[in-house]
Amino acid sequence: MLVVRPQPLPLLAANSFSDGSFRRPFRRSKVNYSSRRVAPAVAREVDDFTKYSGYVFELNPAEEDSLTEYNIAKIAAFYQKRPLIVLRRLVQICSTLGKWFAVRYMDTVNERADEMFKIRAAELRKILLQLGPAYVKIAQAISSRPDLIPPSYLDELSLLQDRITPFSSEVAFEIIEKELGMPIDVMFSEISPEPLAAASLGQVYQARLRSSGEVVAVKVQRPGVQSAISLDILILRYLAGLIRKAGKLNTDLQAVVDEWASSLFREMNYKQEARNGVKFRQLYGAIKDVVVPEMHMAETTGKVLTMQWLEGQKLAGVKDLYLVEVGVYCSFNQLLEYGFYHADPHPGNLLRTYDGKLAYLDFGMMGEFKQEYRDGFIEACLHLVNRDYSALAKDFVTLGLIPPTSDKAAVTEALTGVFRNAVDKGVRNVSFGDLLGDLGFTMYKFKFQIPSYFSLVIRSLAVLEGIAVGINPEYKVLGSTYPWIARKVLTDSSPKLKASLRALLYKDGQFRIDRLESLFSESLRAKTQRTLIEKQNGGTDSKVVIKQILSFTLDDKAAFVREILLEEFAKGMDALGVATLNSVTNAVATRFLFSPSRPSSMTDEDIINLRNVRRLLLLISGLREDKNPSMKVNGVSTSNEQMISLNGAPVALQQFEAVQEFLPLLSVLPELPQDMQQQLLRLPADFAAKLASRVAARTLKRVFL
Repeated sequence: MLVVRPQPLPLLAANSFSDGSFRRPFRRSKVNYSSRRVAPAVAREVDDFTKYSGYVFELNPAEEDSLTEYNIAKIAAFYQKRPLIVLRRLVQICSTLGKWFAVRYMDTVNERADEMFKIRAAELRKILLQLGPAYVKIAQAISSRPDLIPPSYLDELSLLQDRITPFSSEVAFEIIEKELGMPIDVMFSEISPEPLAAASLGQVYQARLRSSGEVVAVKVQRPGVQSAISLDILILRYLAGLIRKAGKLNTDLQAVVDEWASSLFREMNYKQEARNGVKFRQLYGAIKDVVVPEMHMAETTGKVLTMQWLEGQKLAGVKDLYLVEVGVYCSFNQLLEYGFYHADPHPGNLLRTYDGKLAYLDFGMMGEFKQEYRDGFIEACLHLVNRDYSALAKDFVTLGLIPPTSDKAAVTEALTGVFRNAVDKGVRNVSFGDLLGDLGFTMYKFKFQIPSYFSLVIRSLAVLEGIAVGINPEYKVLGSTYPWIARKVLTDSSPKLKASLRALLYKDGQFRIDRLESLFSESLRAKTQRTLIEKQNGGTDSKVVIKQILSFTLDDKAAFVREILLEEFAKGMDALGVATLNSVTNAVATRFLFSPSRPSSMTDEDIINLRNVRRLLLLISGLREDKNPSMKVNGVSTSNEQMISLNGAPVALQQFEAVQEFLPLLSVLPELPQDMQQQLLRLPADFAAKLASRVAARTLKRVFL
């Protein structure tokens, strides 16, 4: 576990005492565990949660166990027998928040809203602390959006991430001993006297395992938290139903609350959090510059979690753009590769270790993104970037955002109006947060709905962009994620994504090379890889880019794209052969037979194929094609008809005279690894087969037509 603190606090070492034995940090007095009350001998500040709303009522062990899992029917039945407690909580919430809103309104009326801004922000933070963990969790999500929240409120709400007043250590040590079933000095040879970090659900101590001597973090759950959260969720769920009915909304707000509540209850089960941490470490711990702490399952229970101790600083505080990109890449893997993602990546859970790596913490709130939805999300991003709004409307149906019965033409028109301006700025400037905001009216008009599974995905992406914006105001998470989306589309073995790629690259049988160029360009823009290459080589040059492209196209994962490239090269070489034959025939006829030139047998398709094959060569060579649609000879633009022949030679042939353009490509080939060179040697046979098939098809067509 990584805890942020100005200076590392020394552990209470066993050998610091004269007798060498383990000593607790303070004299312990007897604590009544069931009553959750701090022993009077402990002189310390009582946290706001405990003082105001943490202990709504006392629960016996059986009652407490009934609230360990999220089951709204059980929770409703539980509180149905306690109407006065529900009423008391409603009054507390309404009076506390109502008073704050009333004071804020009076500030506006008295024209002193700006003057009181910082004071009201601090008051709101204290109110949320009083209201308890459920409201703190909501505030944590909001505090990760510096582009949406005023700075004064952002500063105050950010304190709720890991700077909450802890509960009594006396109570915490009682919980540790009860949960692990042995005295604390049997388990640990050293332990810090006070928690080094406290959050809404628990607090963390530094300790040393007696069995191995390893320094670990011991997280202890705040007592009474489950009963308080279950009651707040019951109230929030009821209010969500009223809001949906009053606003005639299509989104099932209660289902969204259920999804969030389920993840929150899983977060309160430390045994499940430890299992999540183990899985997260297995999936993403090997990513370069990512650190995932090791879990100690033997010393973990439902209310006590023991994990590896790490040290570092908040990512948002060090402004490390490289680690932001590492985080984007890791998030891409979470959401779109494996579908197991961190659903609570607020700044307190993303830290920079002192050796410059990104550490993920707190694995209580995780989400699952099914394969069908992952493919649908990738397709939606592709169609959005390529302005294919008709296909995007279908993607929204696949993702469950709009009903299948919606008017697709009307939805397409609406999406075009919403996204056109954003996409015209370029994919690198598309803000995920702005897209959500622009969709507001359209979502209401066409009965959009936010599926419960999607709420955590949206939250994860929005929070990630919020953290990045705090470091770089111009940062766009979608723009930084799209390179990995492009790479995945070009390399994924999923039949659905292969079909999507082919549909994207071909329209009415015609190859749209500009889209392939865009995908290649974006896939090579993956900043994590680019940064690593620049670190190794001291910069980038054309050879580095060519090696990247060849490495990508020769990889086994890119077999489908390689087949498309070979097919298009075969088409281009076939057209080049026809152009060459026309040139030679006309030259012979004109020179020796004194007959006029014969009409060219080249078609418009051949002309396009010639242009495409040159653009493919330029693409592989790391060069860019002139965006002018007409080709040029000696600086003069020529049409398709003029391309057929010029001075007895096809203009298309003259396009290949600039061999120097491809010299960097040829110079790189000997430098490629042996396995890549062997892969290159196998390509001519595949290409020859495709070219022969293409020529045979053309010959048969001429014979029979």
